Amino acid sequence: MKMNELTIPAVFHRSAERHPGRDALGFYDEAPLTYRQLKERVDHIAAFLADRGIVHGDRVAILSENGPHWGVALLAITSLGAVAVPILSDFHPSEIHHVLRHSEAKAVFVSEKLFGKIDEAEFEHLETRILIDDFSEIKADMSKDKLRRLIAEGGHELRKIKTMVFKFLGRIPSGVRPEDLASIIYTSGTTGHSKGVMLTHRNIVSDAVATTRLVDVKETDRFLSLLPLAHVYECTLGLVTTLMQGSAVYYLRKPPTAAVLVPALAAVRPTCVLSVPLIIEKMIRAKVFPALRGKALIRWAGRIPALRRKIYHKAGAKVRAAFGGELKMFCIGGAGLAPDVEDFLIEGGFPYCIGYGLTETSPLVTGTKPFETRARSAGRPLDGVEIRIADPLPATGVGEILVRGPMVMPGYYKDPEQTAEVLSAEGWFRTGDLGFLDADGYLYINGRSKNVIIGPSGENVYPEIIESVINRSDAVSESLVYEQQGRLVARVHLNYEALDAEFIEKKLSPAQVREYIHRLLEEIKTKVNEGVSSFSRLSRIVEQTEPFEKTPTQKIKRYLYVERMLDGEEAIRI
Repeated sequence: MKMNELTIPAVFHRSAERHPGRDALGFYDEAPLTYRQLKERVDHIAAFLADRGIVHGDRVAILSENGPHWGVALLAITSLGAVAVPILSDFHPSEIHHVLRHSEAKAVFVSEKLFGKIDEAEFEHLETRILIDDFSEIKADMSKDKLRRLIAEGGHELRKIKTMVFKFLGRIPSGVRPEDLASIIYTSGTTGHSKGVMLTHRNIVSDAVATTRLVDVKETDRFLSLLPLAHVYECTLGLVTTLMQGSAVYYLRKPPTAAVLVPALAAVRPTCVLSVPLIIEKMIRAKVFPALRGKALIRWAGRIPALRRKIYHKAGAKVRAAFGGELKMFCIGGAGLAPDVEDFLIEGGFPYCIGYGLTETSPLVTGTKPFETRARSAGRPLDGVEIRIADPLPATGVGEILVRGPMVMPGYYKDPEQTAEVLSAEGWFRTGDLGFLDADGYLYINGRSKNVIIGPSGENVYPEIIESVINRSDAVSESLVYEQQGRLVARVHLNYEALDAEFIEKKLSPAQVREYIHRLLEEIKTKVNEGVSSFSRLSRIVEQTEPFEKTPTQKIKRYLYVERMLDGEEAIRI
């Protein structure tokens, strides 16, 4: 691609010209928009935005669940040279209001389900509100209750507005440049501080191009979308990249539970899926591992490598069949993959690939092709990406990961101080992650620099590594390791679904259940301490009865729990 083609409108228009009749975006259970229909709809909505005074550089927010209209909104906004501001649907209303005010958004696409989060608030710059469900204009004085009543009554007033939307067919302004801002993404990370990450067209499209040089994405591919489009992982790799290649993307109407996924997988038979580790880990631990470990003969055979590979390969074939039977690439990012699950995927012949990146890097900076992964590695740098390890420890080579390349953001919106903290004059971005490169250039992640705990003799203790050992237990769903009064403590959320079934089968009383869990936690602690170095051993384990609060990529919001511990709040101790 030529340098002046590195814009979202340019790559989309090229695909629309090349693949007008192919499926583009749609819900899995209805007829999708073709590329021709998608372009027509994008042009209509862009014309409407232009009529409402949206010009080059204006910010336009998107507050909606996943769906084909989310992509229409993004493409319409960016075709004008305006800046998309995606907002995560699970943000608290106060966070949403902050984003709308801080970005000075002049318009917002909002779904009917999420309209209640903004309907009563006042925003100085927000002049236009559009119902993304059918691209109707919402009047400034319309409340959530009135909007719902109109929809329930057939939406006659809304349909008139919709007709008005589609009559503006004026010329769409041209001149979108690669260096123009395409998006401002407000992160909800593990540290609790939300920052507006500015990404240019060049950032996003160059990352998409580098991704297609790593993995083979074609116009015949079918993607099933599982992650929120407001997150850069799904937006860049699951939307922009697929549209650039002429592929089709299908969406779910509800969160990807087993009951929702089964019919969707059967209908779409996806060739590509983007995921976070938690989705595949839950599937393997709930369906595969119990079957492999439930029979003594299979457990015995699993100790012999040749037999284990045969057993895992047969089980892996069943997992591929569960995904529709045509899966060629299952991409995993956003967090580290559990070692036991990764070992199964490797020996089971499952076509997974691992990547690493951040919102600030658009996001992908390292990755692998299916069947070229290395256990525990995040892959090798993409084309155009440089990675450097700052101040590596002599014994391990571990240091902070620095990244440089065309996908690195220009900075944080309205925040030059924080920008200066992470971006050097030479263009190196300080990721805050710790890791090392092996002799072949594969990157290995040890954890976040802010999470490192200094041991009694000055050793670096990486809580994420201890957590990966804890999570190998079938009885554990997730865990969090932190320091309290100079000792290592783990909070553990157990696999209560499996435990409850066991308690019912054994007819245990409440007192017996408490005693069982007490022994289980002690067994987990003992086994973990046998598998880690002396300075990484746990002093105790406490039970986390409720699931941990997480980011959109299913990483635990560590700061919420560490701060509580520092304030003296204690979990239920068994």
